[in-house]
Amino acid sequence: MSDQATYYGANGWLLELGDRRILVDPWLTGPLVFPPGAWLLKGELPQDQPVPEELDLILLTQGLPDHSHPETLRMLDKTVPVLGSPAAGKVVQRLGFERINTLRPGETHCIGDLSVRATAGAAVPMVENGYLLDWPGGSLYLEPHGVLDPELLSRRVDTVITPVVDLGLPLVGSFITGATVMPELIKRFQPKTVLASTTGGDVRFSGLISRLLDGGDAAQSAPQPANDSGFVTPRVGKPIPLSSEQR
Repeated sequence: MSDQATYYGANGWLLELGDRRILVDPWLTGPLVFPPGAWLLKGELPQDQPVPEELDLILLTQGLPDHSHPETLRMLDKTVPVLGSPAAGKVVQRLGFERINTLRPGETHCIGDLSVRATAGAAVPMVENGYLLDWPGGSLYLEPHGVLDPELLSRRVDTVITPVVDLGLPLVGSFITGATVMPELIKRFQPKTVLASTTGGDVRFSGLISRLLDGGDAAQSAPQPANDSGFVTPRVGKPIPLSSEQR
């Protein structure tokens, strides 16, 4: 089977890399509520998504509920290995997962011939993770807030999963900086394909923060990748083949 990625909306992906099935930051069912309550921010999916079967790994970038969604994680097999940031590790430990490994930026974990390196991600407020994945058939970089670790050296990466817009709050500034970081991402990694993430999937938000969020015109703020990189706006549930032509 060829490598492919399937989008679930928001930050969620199913990555099928070689013979491994990796579920990333899943939010498949139920509301998304940020502390202290729904009055602040509540997200709702247009429809629930089925739980993928035969998972080999759950990969979590952050411990916040839009990345480590408790209601979704409770539905998953607790024997599936979990790899995540230290904050995410605390969440899945409380939920009863049995095989947990945590990574800090710069650390690497190998699962057979799959290498997963943690990169420095968003500070929310602690620095969370992005990931650089390498396997015999390709390579992939993902980070859900548009943060690029300055310690990462330039190299070719086949696929980049990133937000493509900037999103922020008045007086606070941007906490998603996909549009801002895009030129440097392209320069650093020269990807064959860029997959838009984080703000897609027709998620409906309500609450105080939802009324204050300032993302501008997404169509205008999402730059098209330069050079030979292809840009893909994923559709929920539709697999996207991953090219490895650069390798």
